[in-house]
Amino acid sequence: MSILNVLLRPDQLLVAVDTLAEDAFTGAPSSGAKLLLIPQHNLLLAARGSTQFFLRIYELCIQASFRGDFTMEQLMAELGLVIDKLWPAYEKAAIESGLPISAIGTELVLGGWSPRHGRMLATAYAKHDSASPTIVQRLDGGLASPGEPLEGRPDSFDPADVLVAGRIQAAWLNRAVGRRVAGGRLLGAVLRESSAVIQDLGTI
Repeated sequence: MSILNVLLRPDQLLVAVDTLAEDAFTGAPSSGAKLLLIPQHNLLLAARGSTQFFLRIYELCIQASFRGDFTMEQLMAELGLVIDKLWPAYEKAAIESGLPISAIGTELVLGGWSPRHGRMLATAYAKHDSASPTIVQRLDGGLASPGEPLEGRPDSFDPADVLVAGRIQAAWLNRAVGRRVAGGRLLGAVLRESSAVIQDLGTI
């Protein structure tokens, strides 16, 4: 698992992710994109967990974004059901490749500017097994995943504070798992009503 942090207020959405990944062919550490934009609608999709599943969900979101009647609210409402529909096939493929059930899971965030509501909106989705439906949570102030190492820290949109939080989380995760599962660079995406900016905040 890796890092997925979200800060949300009516005029601004910040999402931060680490870039540590694993080369699917060699198993060597690599750098991966864990947040991707849907730029024509000023939206982003970010993930913690399975990269392959994240990319499949992003592909479907991009396809949906070309519809003439597209709205972010409709996509947010449909996404949990889409995750539930795709999960059994992903779970089967993961088991066949030798991954234990306990090792698979995904956390996703879809967020951006809503013309209908005149503010930023974001929704989080979590899926860990086929027995339970996707957990869907409309975000208010945001989320931190993992949240345990940041308990007691105030929320801050300041890039330096976001980087410090990411470093604390990466150290905590790597100790908890017993190997390096979070790291690389910390990417921060900041969305406002008419702009989307992605920054490399530094090494974690």
